[in-house]
Amino acid sequence: MNTALLAPLNEPQRTAVTLPHVNALILAGAGSGKTRVLTTRIAWLLATGQVSPAGVLAVTFTNKASREMLTRLAALATVNTRPMWVGTFHGLCNRFLRTHWREAQLPQTFTILDTQDQIALVKRVMKAHQINDEKYPPRQMAWFIASAKEEGLRPDRVDAHDDFTRKQVEIYRLYEAACQREGVVDFAELLLRSYEVLARDGALREHYNARFRHILVDEFQDTNTLQYRWLRLLAGPDTAVFAVGDDDQSIYAFRGAKVANMQHFERDFAPARIIKLEQNYRSFGNILDAANALIRHNEGRIGKELWTDRGHGEPIRIFQGYSDAEETAFVLDSVRAAMADGIALDDIAILYRANAQSRAFEHALFNARIAYRVYGGLRFFERAEVKHALAYLRLIHNPDDDNALLRVINFPARGIGTRTLETLQQGAAGHGVTLWQAACSGAGGRSQSAIAQFVALIESMRAATRSLPLPDVIRHLLAASGLRAHYAAEKDGQDRVENLDELIGAADAFLHEADGLVATPDAEESPAELDPVSAFLAHASLEAGDTQAAAGRAALQMMTVHSAKGLEFDTVFVTGLEEGLFPHDNALDDAGGLEEERRLMYVAVTRARRRLHLSCAQVRMLHGQTRYNVPSRFIEEIPPPLLHWLSARPRGALAQAGDASAAAPHPARSAFAQAIGSETRSDSGFRIGQQVRHAKFGHGVIVSADGSGKNVQVEVNFAEHGIKRLALEYAKLMPA
Repeated sequence: MNTALLAPLNEPQRTAVTLPHVNALILAGAGSGKTRVLTTRIAWLLATGQVSPAGVLAVTFTNKASREMLTRLAALATVNTRPMWVGTFHGLCNRFLRTHWREAQLPQTFTILDTQDQIALVKRVMKAHQINDEKYPPRQMAWFIASAKEEGLRPDRVDAHDDFTRKQVEIYRLYEAACQREGVVDFAELLLRSYEVLARDGALREHYNARFRHILVDEFQDTNTLQYRWLRLLAGPDTAVFAVGDDDQSIYAFRGAKVANMQHFERDFAPARIIKLEQNYRSFGNILDAANALIRHNEGRIGKELWTDRGHGEPIRIFQGYSDAEETAFVLDSVRAAMADGIALDDIAILYRANAQSRAFEHALFNARIAYRVYGGLRFFERAEVKHALAYLRLIHNPDDDNALLRVINFPARGIGTRTLETLQQGAAGHGVTLWQAACSGAGGRSQSAIAQFVALIESMRAATRSLPLPDVIRHLLAASGLRAHYAAEKDGQDRVENLDELIGAADAFLHEADGLVATPDAEESPAELDPVSAFLAHASLEAGDTQAAAGRAALQMMTVHSAKGLEFDTVFVTGLEEGLFPHDNALDDAGGLEEERRLMYVAVTRARRRLHLSCAQVRMLHGQTRYNVPSRFIEEIPPPLLHWLSARPRGALAQAGDASAAAPHPARSAFAQAIGSETRSDSGFRIGQQVRHAKFGHGVIVSADGSGKNVQVEVNFAEHGIKRLALEYAKLMPA
């Protein structure tokens, strides 16, 4: 069996999989088979008897990756994988807290707030304490709270250096008190509460240190401060930590990811081995050579060079249009050409730095009747009708969940208005109780009758569903609550009814999955297994961040580069490669911002298997404003022999001698592209957006041009003299 496990691996992969009991850092490049290595490492440890399933903890960053890992392990290993801890940071911490809820000072039936629920609770707390939500936007306050928690900071440890921050800390403190009172936790709290329990309970920490002989972490470059600290607590003196990551693909600083954790791992864990997985199984050589050349411009890398034995492949196609309309036309023509070559629509992707760029492509694809899908649409568990149903489920399971109560107490409408709710909230706040407790005690004012009917409804649903299987629980509450009838009566409510039906199917599928791959608490950790309702509610909250696969026909994929991480396509278009857009202006203002933008470009390039297209525009309408652009520095960082220009190649900063493709014509070229920057029609080398100097008028920017040959006229916007129209041949302009 051991031979069969190792047979598909190359030499560095085999070395990583068969390492002895030591800490190790596996630097896994894009497309180098890191998931195979991580999964095979676990299977190898189990197959050779080096660890029992209960001694393995494996951390992934998505629920999808966890399921894939468990599926692969079930196929590779003949042992029972259920006692293993495999999941996301949030999922594993949820499991830990369900087992140690007393030590964590939580109710056994605590529920998890998703992002929208968290914002709703912040709003409610601020309203109760008359805090201005315009000066302190609830969404921003929720982000502040989450960011503090991800750094391991409770309110009393946040550095409040000004009045605004002090008010944010006050909101954090009030929010935290509300969560504790209602028995709810948000995503960041799962990790922080788990960390705090382990930090203060030495006996419990020693138990897990001894239990987990091997800890394996995927996408290590995406860990944040608290996740890294949590791992350090779990790893005992005899634990082998196997960290797999790629510092060149760290692109989530805005979410708190710390690429420096890769260096910290070397300092804190003193890995006995650092193994580089550099053979790429995805892309052809030209694409990898471009990626390597780009990322070499970043400093402080651990360093690696991707390579392949598949050959060089096609050159990278590059196009510069006069306008974003020309760029769109180029992409559309190229998509048609790819389809004519037999490439499936699902295997074609258009990537962009900013969501606003998608509009022009969507319009063109719609008019061309080419099916497309914008990746990352509304997720199943975030749809309003599904959240209403889940709120009823949460409420019959934990009536003290104020967020759930507020969502459905008057939905469908039952005569409980805003004033009644305010009276109820005031009564609850005055007595320091939850809204449910206040409702049961008669604090509803004039509308107490309607509130009493709602209380009776929830109690009756709880009694009727106490012994039902989970799918039947949901089926009953959909009928008893009136949700199904409400949406069925709507003119366009059929889709919502179908989504409610799908929730029943999701619960049924969850139970089947839990009986197979999803790990459940063992006898050592909990005297009783987590009940199905708690487990499903936790699953729904944790899964809310995962993109659901859209049903229907094949479609071209459109997405931001951030969304493309982890995906691959036969044909990829990286669009909008202009200074200020990619790299983005905002990133250029931050320390380390440019390097993260370059890593983002590296990720974009390495999504392509066979064909890679790069494009930019001299003039772009974005956010309602016309932008005059110069090409991205990232284009210049790619060696010219790897590029095949499909438009007249601009001179100046991008001009490189010896590239025969520089003057390749393209039918979509504008008159300006033919007049300025065209090596076949003009020797000027100037382009729209270029900064220039004039002996008389000083510094300016070229904003438009027309004409051809020696009759080109340009308009230059001079800083001190405004717009001047000049005959280019006699203007004596110099690049600035």
